[in-house]
Amino acid sequence: MKNDKKYEQARKRVKAKIGFFIHLIIYVLVNGLLISINLIQSNGTIWSAWPMPGWGIGLFCHGLGVFVISGFSEITEQMIQNGLTKNSYR
Repeated sequence: MKNDKKYEQARKRVKAKIGFFIHLIIYVLVNGLLISINLIQSNGTIWSAWPMPGWGIGLFCHGLGVFVISGFSEITEQMIQNGLTKNSYR
């Protein structure tokens, strides 16, 4: 049962990481396309730079959630399990 829980946690982490990398690839492709369209149809204004910062902030937050915050939740879970096992011996 413990292995099932660890497997499920590992599966969720892998899915989260894959989701982030898909998000990153889409960000690069879409913004590359917008830049290309902007340069081809350029009338002197660079409008393609406007969506990048907002979406970039969202991508950064997604990365933080996947790579930083989820690590804290695993550490918290381990601390809880250690605390439960220590208290059960009292």
